Amino acid sequence: QVQLVESGGGLVQAGGSLSLSCTASEAIFAINIMGWYRQAPGKQREWVAGITSGGSTNYTDSVKGRFTISKDNAKNTMYLLMDSLKPDDTAVYYCVADSRGSSWGSWGQGTQVTVSS
Repeated sequence: QVQLVESGGGLVQAGGSLSLSCTASEAIFAINIMGWYRQAPGKQREWVAGITSGGSTNYTDSVKGRFTISKDNAKNTMYLLMDSLKPDDTAVYYCVADSRGSSWGSWGQGTQVTVSS
């Protein structure tokens, strides 16, 4: 089971940008899908974005055009570049890897993103 470590969260004003990183303990080039979830206080965890081993991406509607997911196989790292941040983006962001249908093989510990108005 691959270990995942997120970094890059923090506090930013609305309209600002943050970049999250998710570094894996082993090679990621063959991992079928990696992605990001987030959970805001009092809300259910929601899917944010995903990237396949071939580089195809998808996003939840609320972040399309503002967030960009990418990965660097040589660095075993996945990224989430977040632009035009809104207070509604405030949440703990988790990276995931190895889709197994309705579950994931690995979860990161989460990183807090706070967007002030």
